[in-house]
Amino acid sequence: MIGFKRRLLATCAGAAAIAGLLWPPVADACTRLVYLGADNQVITARSMDWARDIGTNLWIFPRGIKRSGEAGSNSAQWTARYGSVIASAYDVATSDGINEAGLVANVLWLAESQYPPFDGSKPGLALSLWPQYALDNFATVAEAVEALAKEPFTVVTDKMPGEQRIATVHLALSDASGDSAIIEYIDGKQVIHHGRQYQVMTNSPTFEQQLALNSYWQQIGGTVMLPGTNRAADRFARAAFYVGAIPKTPDPVESIAAAFSVIRNVSVPFGISTPDQPNISSTRWRSVADHKRKLYFFESALTPNVFWVDLTKLDFSADKGVVKKLDLGPGQRNIFSGEVHDRFKPAEPFKFQGL
Repeated sequence: MIGFKRRLLATCAGAAAIAGLLWPPVADACTRLVYLGADNQVITARSMDWARDIGTNLWIFPRGIKRSGEAGSNSAQWTARYGSVIASAYDVATSDGINEAGLVANVLWLAESQYPPFDGSKPGLALSLWPQYALDNFATVAEAVEALAKEPFTVVTDKMPGEQRIATVHLALSDASGDSAIIEYIDGKQVIHHGRQYQVMTNSPTFEQQLALNSYWQQIGGTVMLPGTNRAADRFARAAFYVGAIPKTPDPVESIAAAFSVIRNVSVPFGISTPDQPNISSTRWRSVADHKRKLYFFESALTPNVFWVDLTKLDFSADKGVVKKLDLGPGQRNIFSGEVHDRFKPAEPFKFQGL
């Protein structure tokens, strides 16, 4: 037993040494995972971790909306092919959502992101619209990857609302087949990781380095020891282990419960303060998307209930569909319960932040 403890301590020291090389001094928190269950069940869950109220509301966008990339005169232009239900950030950006075809898009913070220069050689797409572009245009991850790999636009970023720092995020896509893609911009170049095996994404370091760190923990085995801090790489290791370890039941209710249990496990306690890492942030809300049943679940840290939207009950048609909003209130404090598609109210669409 003493020998085992010594080996374990040595193992921990090795992990700490690796982490010291790869982790940046500060990191923002969010986690995304994909549960691949029995009977072709696919469920994507994410946490939204932010230092202050991120001003989230839920929106219904029908097909046929004409979009601009909000990057000035040379902006990408398109018309939405698919309707979607999204969670906004500050009502100036899409941070999360699912479209009527079952494609899910999630954006998470990545401090290492560096986008190409907007030099006019391609149309511009404001970062606030990046996930919405995918939801509007694609039914599957494979379709999205094929199109985005051609780099039809230049992603353009700007300062966060009310802050001096530049917005830097990476994008995760998942679909009803269980396919996934992680899309990042590193040193000004687009990097795409595409495949069912890419079930987990957190924040810093870059996804390639996260995979290297996680391979270390896979050798140890999650039943022996898992890293327990709120650092992004620790959350990655825990999410990757648990999403693979939980039973793959054909019961959709149990599958949703399992996905929620894992995303709660990697959430950051509300109000936590980490003085030496000021940008590690409390979990504000969680979403869980059932690709097969077209359900979008939402859970606020400040309310007692989980509620959901059944996309099959929505009219996404271009001629009759209406933009609608579910006002979640300051800090997402408004209380909802059960299925809420009829609680949305017609509203003018918000203006995406751009240049």
